[in-house]
Amino acid sequence: MAYDKKLDLVLVAPNSVPPVCKIMDYGKYKFEQAKKEKEAKKKQKIQETKEIRITPNIEEHDFGFKCKNARKFLEDGNKVRITVRFRGREVNNIKMGENILNKFIEELEDISTAEKAPKLEGKNLFIILAKKA
Repeated sequence: MAYDKKLDLVLVAPNSVPPVCKIMDYGKYKFEQAKKEKEAKKKQKIQETKEIRITPNIEEHDFGFKCKNARKFLEDGNKVRITVRFRGREVNNIKMGENILNKFIEELEDISTAEKAPKLEGKNLFIILAKKA
């Protein structure tokens, strides 16, 4: 029957009793499947990590501006990494950096959660914020 209609005989369920076959244009079927997979990939959102760099002696206006940017990144569905860079002798005052990061966490706690406690790597102290579920 498939040969007369110039179509393909495709084995759909080989493990069932009796095996199930279908008469269809196999090339067209494969094309449709590839098209559906491509559409599904387009709709996926890839999560990025955006970084905001600050210094321990940041001014109030700059802090507000950085907070606003972090909020925007979080609302877009990205994670935010806030890094406090210590220069020169500022490394001796790590508490200042921790206070700034805690202030960031308090400011953004309505929209985000901190993944870990502040961590020191070399001369940088950082924290990663993710959007609340």
